[in-house]
Amino acid sequence: MSPTRRERLSDAGRKVKATPRPNPIERRMSRFLREPPSVRIAASVIVTATALVVVGGGILIRLLDHAEYPTFWEGMWWAIQTVTTVGYGDVTPTHPSGRIVAVFVMLEGIAFLAIITAAITSTFVARAQRDRFAQETEGDEAEESRIDARLEEITQRLDRLETMIRGLAEPRPDRSKGR
Repeated sequence: MSPTRRERLSDAGRKVKATPRPNPIERRMSRFLREPPSVRIAASVIVTATALVVVGGGILIRLLDHAEYPTFWEGMWWAIQTVTTVGYGDVTPTHPSGRIVAVFVMLEGIAFLAIITAAITSTFVARAQRDRFAQETEGDEAEESRIDARLEEITQRLDRLETMIRGLAEPRPDRSKGR
């Protein structure tokens, strides 16, 4: 015997409830990957990633190269000056594992600057495109208005011509018969 519609719906509901739900980070990432991000969302992702790299890099450099970075704050100072590509040189990693961490922090700093530059540039380009489109639309509207006026003028002339032709085509009363 086949299950009823109610049983099938109930079974489907149980399966949906049993399906593991993605955590908030997974939902946000999947939405980010599905939809093109706005400049604000992209900037927040970039800033968050850079902050995580700075904090993670500061902690890792302290743990991996503790002779050069005796405190957590020195590791943070190094990570901040490295990610911003300042690189004063007052502290530099000497241990190979510290240098590997440095490579990642440097690459994040370069990517951060490149992406921020691209985001600002894309904003300028988008604004210029909007302005150009608005100017073209204004020009199109002016041209359309001019064409409409010309068509109205032609319509009026045609109406006058039709009236004149009707007047010529109508039979005239013969005035010679009445005399």
